[in-house]
Amino acid sequence: MLQTNVKKIIIGCDHGGYELKLEVIKHLTENGIDVVDVGTNSTASCNYPDYAHALCKKIQDGEAPCGILICGTGIGMSMTANKHRGIRAALCGDTFSAEKTRQHNNANVLCMGARVIGPGLALDIVDAFLNATFEGGRHETRIAMLEQWMDQ
Repeated sequence: MLQTNVKKIIIGCDHGGYELKLEVIKHLTENGIDVVDVGTNSTASCNYPDYAHALCKKIQDGEAPCGILICGTGIGMSMTANKHRGIRAALCGDTFSAEKTRQHNNANVLCMGARVIGPGLALDIVDAFLNATFEGGRHETRIAMLEQWMDQ
């Protein structure tokens, strides 16, 4: 069950994640969350970095606090997203990791692999990610270190 304070989210995918993205969008909108879709809009082959970059730019610009990226494995999207300053993308294939990455890493982008997990689990992962909140405390130092090392 989705019980989040997040009111708006950015979502993007490549061709491998298109069908799952549609299911996630439906789930989010049914739960009252405004969704900004940066594409892709079909199963035609495309380049995942284009959509990861578009999503990260919108988060950096303050359009929404977090996002969801979906590709075949989630790996390419997470690698690309983490190249952007201020983005903490986590590839999650289970609900425990989705919850903990928000609580401990203050992750602001959830990445999933549509060819790795099914739609039921994906929606549970989305709920776990969005329902969790950053715990702060000792974790704040570690988050600051991530940003510091972006310059090296």
